[in-house]
Amino acid sequence: MQDSEDNEVGGRRQFLKCMAWAGAGTLWLMKGGVLQAQPLGEGGAMAATDASFSFVQISDSHIGFHKAPNMDVASTLRASLAMVNAQPSRPDFMLHTGDLTHLSKPEEFDTLAELMREARTDKVFYVPGEHDVIGDNGAEFFRRFGERQQSGGWYSFDHRGVHFVGLINVLNLKAGGLGSLGPEQLAWLKKDLAGRSAETPLVVFAHMPLWPLYPPWGWGTDDSAEAMSYLRRFGSVSVLNGHIHQIQQKVEGNITFYTARSTAYPQPAPGVGPAPGPLKDVAPDALHRYLGIREVRHVKGGHALAITDEAMS
Repeated sequence: MQDSEDNEVGGRRQFLKCMAWAGAGTLWLMKGGVLQAQPLGEGGAMAATDASFSFVQISDSHIGFHKAPNMDVASTLRASLAMVNAQPSRPDFMLHTGDLTHLSKPEEFDTLAELMREARTDKVFYVPGEHDVIGDNGAEFFRRFGERQQSGGWYSFDHRGVHFVGLINVLNLKAGGLGSLGPEQLAWLKKDLAGRSAETPLVVFAHMPLWPLYPPWGWGTDDSAEAMSYLRRFGSVSVLNGHIHQIQQKVEGNITFYTARSTAYPQPAPGVGPAPGPLKDVAPDALHRYLGIREVRHVKGGHALAITDEAMS
């Protein structure tokens, strides 16, 4: 039994080492739905300069959490924002893909809002995580951070030729904790995309994965297949989410799915261990290796998006 436990812990630690390297110093170029990895320092800087604009994704700041492995999530969020501010080119805006807070308390939202003022970007777009809708079905989140385009909270906008869609999939969770979009939001999404050219690059963002990453842990969205059916005619689609606190990627035709690191704490790989949750055995001096931000650049003259994940190491 002890050997089995030691092997499991050792395997999990090895996974964490691999996860720390994934995306840390790698420029991901998406062309026609296929990812191409290019280490920074080997032409990455040249690719990065060939961009019409960039934006940054952060996720899962969990303000209010104060347990192992991170007793001070406000500090790691602040460090993440410092990384954003240190980018060579100022990002046009930022996406926060949910779980701003840990328990949806007003004081947690207050702290998050104050910290986000440190970001040197013109705008921050938000979608809620399931931790942001506790007790009031998201009323406080939407009052403070919602875009108020639709009564359900979902919205879209255009920026320099790219169409962005923010979806809400953390209300009315399904069996096992799976996310849900619902018929009203799906009907809106179909209408929102209907008149757009298939050559329009799309960036869709939500909190929970929009593909069945690991349904036994609720890592997916129950009705995402219908949403994906509306996206498949487009030549370049990037889907960004948080929730699982680690980098996972998948390509389906011209749709590429990216999950993001947390700024608070890592979680185990899908199916490793009995359940999701904070990886408590990460040493405090190693935590920064598993947290970080994502920068996305729209490449000039094409539909490619360059994806760069940066750890705090």
